[in-house]
Amino acid sequence: MKIIFNFIKRFVLSAFVLYGYNLFSVNFNMIVPINFITLGVVFFLGAPGLVALVLFKIVLL
Repeated sequence: MKIIFNFIKRFVLSAFVLYGYNLFSVNFNMIVPINFITLGVVFFLGAPGLVALVLFKIVLL
């Protein structure tokens, strides 16, 4: 039960981190969409995953 609770907590925290980043980055037009793939990257990798998503978006655009 504790493992499931920690899983849900990290998933929700990842969603809030992506949402907070999008609130900050809307002025710079660097929004990362919130979907299961980006949530999964931030969930498993944490802050380095968010940085990787941002760099990936910069390189592709």
